[in-house]
Amino acid sequence: MDRRRLERELADAFGGTLEARRAVARAATDLADSGRPSRDRGHALTVPEVVANLDDAPDGSSVVDRWNWWIGALDVAYGGYDYFAVRVVADGDPRR
Repeated sequence: MDRRRLERELADAFGGTLEARRAVARAATDLADSGRPSRDRGHALTVPEVVANLDDAPDGSSVVDRWNWWIGALDVAYGGYDYFAVRVVADGDPRR
């Protein structure tokens, strides 16, 4: 997972604050590093896949809400994904 590329693509696709995009990119990197997507879904997590799945979230959602929406779906499908939800961004504001 190329964290910097993901941060750039999140900015292009969804905007939001730098801190929020960094928090999501960090969570995505942690998820990819865990190996869970490969075990559960049969392939490694990629930047395009993350962006595409976040794009499916309800319109008007923040980048963090989009991430948590997708993580919630993965948690329902496979279990154990709630650990990767973003609860607080770097500046201390919850879920921007």
